[in-house]
Amino acid sequence: MAKLKHQQLAILGGEPVRETLLPYGRQWIDEADIEAVVETLKSPFLTQGPKIKAFEEAVAGYAGAKYAVAFSNGTAALHGACFAAGIGEGDEAITTPMTFAASANCVRYCGGNVVFADIEPDTYNIDVNRMKALIGKRTKAVIPVDFTGQPADLDEIMETAKTHNLIVIEDAAHSIGAVYKNRRVGSIADMTMFSFHPVKHVTSGEGGVIVTDSEHFYERLLLFRSHGITRNRDMMHNTGEGEWYYEMHELGFNYRMTDIQAALGLSQLRKLNEFTARRRQIASRYTELLSSIPGIVLPYQKQDRQSSWHLYIIRLELDRLSADRNMIFAALRKENIGVNVHYVPVHLHPYYRRLGCGKGLAPAAESVYEGFITLPLFPAMTETDILDVVSAVEKVIGHYAK
Repeated sequence: MAKLKHQQLAILGGEPVRETLLPYGRQWIDEADIEAVVETLKSPFLTQGPKIKAFEEAVAGYAGAKYAVAFSNGTAALHGACFAAGIGEGDEAITTPMTFAASANCVRYCGGNVVFADIEPDTYNIDVNRMKALIGKRTKAVIPVDFTGQPADLDEIMETAKTHNLIVIEDAAHSIGAVYKNRRVGSIADMTMFSFHPVKHVTSGEGGVIVTDSEHFYERLLLFRSHGITRNRDMMHNTGEGEWYYEMHELGFNYRMTDIQAALGLSQLRKLNEFTARRRQIASRYTELLSSIPGIVLPYQKQDRQSSWHLYIIRLELDRLSADRNMIFAALRKENIGVNVHYVPVHLHPYYRRLGCGKGLAPAAESVYEGFITLPLFPAMTETDILDVVSAVEKVIGHYAK
């Protein structure tokens, strides 16, 4: 591979490292998954049937939580969690800017205001000390994000939340299967959201789940995802009607998952441990092979937790390179490596700028973002795929090294 850095870059007319594009993420669907979906398609239930409950129970059991509520997608699940937490007009919730916009948008959907706490410059997770400094009289909740699959500092966050009577909604879209101090993600926060989008660890096509140990939150989540309507007679104001009767208690949404999605998710969940182990193997291989390449910073992992490795992000040391991130990104794409960037800091989006946010609000997040590049990482990757990625990084970085 050492010779590759002297070869002509594909972006300059040379031969690419590989012939076809390797995406940054991709689902792995097998015959068992297909059969599970077909079985449901042939059943009497396409939605609101038995597969939903089975999927919820499986996710709760895996996470070590009492309850789980399935939603049509992860964003809807976060919206439901904010509703269950009672976030409303004038309330504030603290989250990180280094995440997908949904982690903040869910607060806005409920009429609340988002407060962004800057990140740790090594893990890229929320900085607990900065979070503590932002807690005020209007703070209702904290939404930590397990960025790339590495759990945030959950013990410190939960302790702080308890002291200030706050609710913790853990955005674990990246971290199903992750372990924090010998406890699985999903068993710690007041509510935890898992995502089942196709690029995540396992997929239901689209889908999200909130797990919780709180019966109160569980009942609120169930109500919210189904138009605010209940058929639970213990909750009804009028119990004199027949079995057909139902009542709308809240202005809820139609955020229900289908049985088709749940059937796929249930089948995929059986392979979660295998998929997570493979992601860890690929991440370990990357770290081994990339560690000798100057000009890049590899992911930092704290010793008391195990990432589930949704993403593998390298950070360019731009002062050691003669190209900016855009040029490096374009050069890697021309080598047929489907790199990506995660994420544009949320507070820099035009919508949040109109709310008063902007550059300088989170210096650490803004600084590291400038050098971020996400490498391909998904369980179906082969050793050849891994070597192609490493070869392309070495080739491109070697070309632009000062």
